[in-house]
Amino acid sequence: MSLTIKENKGIFLVEGVINTTTIEQFKNHVEFLMVYTKSITLNIDKVTAIDRKGVKLLGELFQAAQFHKKEFSVVGYGCKEIYEALEQPFPIEEIIEPLRK
Repeated sequence: MSLTIKENKGIFLVEGVINTTTIEQFKNHVEFLMVYTKSITLNIDKVTAIDRKGVKLLGELFQAAQFHKKEFSVVGYGCKEIYEALEQPFPIEEIIEPLRK
């Protein structure tokens, strides 16, 4: 499944799957946004699955945003599970898939 990112009033809606197939596209897009915006809010309501590399990337993007003094947040259904996974030491044993049960 593909991944799309659409902007609506400063919030970026992420749709699809964040996994090894889409992770590079996702990383490049968010890094581009980090250069040209003051803050990034990712809405993951329409993310149907995210693997451990996707969760790890979100953590790395959060750290990069802090380094560049940018606001970075993840909102939407499933964000609690992502935050909890980021608090665990890597590698994450379980893949968050699907986010909606």
